Amino acid sequence: MAITVPYPPPSVTGERESGDCARWAQWYERELGWATAGTAPVRLLTGLRFDVLQVPAAAGHAALRRLDRTGPVALSGARMSLLVAVGSAEELPGLLDWLEWGGVALSLTAIGAGGRITAPVPPGRMAGRPGTAAWLRPPGLRHEEGSEFPALAGLGSRGGGAPDLVRLVDAVATECHRVRLMRARTGPSTDGSTAQPLAFS
Repeated sequence: MAITVPYPPPSVTGERESGDCARWAQWYERELGWATAGTAPVRLLTGLRFDVLQVPAAAGHAALRRLDRTGPVALSGARMSLLVAVGSAEELPGLLDWLEWGGVALSLTAIGAGGRITAPVPPGRMAGRPGTAAWLRPPGLRHEEGSEFPALAGLGSRGGGAPDLVRLVDAVATECHRVRLMRARTGPSTDGSTAQPLAFS
């Protein structure tokens, strides 16, 4: 009597995923010129070619509906990563102050030099398992670089072609605040954190 094995044995699955991750790392380095680290999972190093703004997925989706142009955008679990020009992470606190978001508790973080994020599955590739980081707005290829990362003047924009960092930060800050207000009305969020009501000044 034949025995059907519906899924590969764990050792085979692990080897396959490890091989996929190694190929993904090579793709990022060869096609985009982005530095990577590790293979389980592959990590993209920040502060070299780009910085990252991370926001709750709900806030990120709402901001993307408002913004036609952004840099590359990835989703990993409950967090969304928006790639921005190198140096943006250092500028974020001052930019939030200038936009009058300073002092408001936002679930908005910036990752710059020395940081890393989980590499999404390269565009056109199949994810190995559910929940794997994925591109919502994939990056362009290496020859298209220089104009895809949102930037302030003097932070890497070339010829004004980059999406506007000020507009991006204002949009995601607004949506992060809306998410917090909604959670304050409905109670604890699904990640177990308890939202606190916020007052407008």
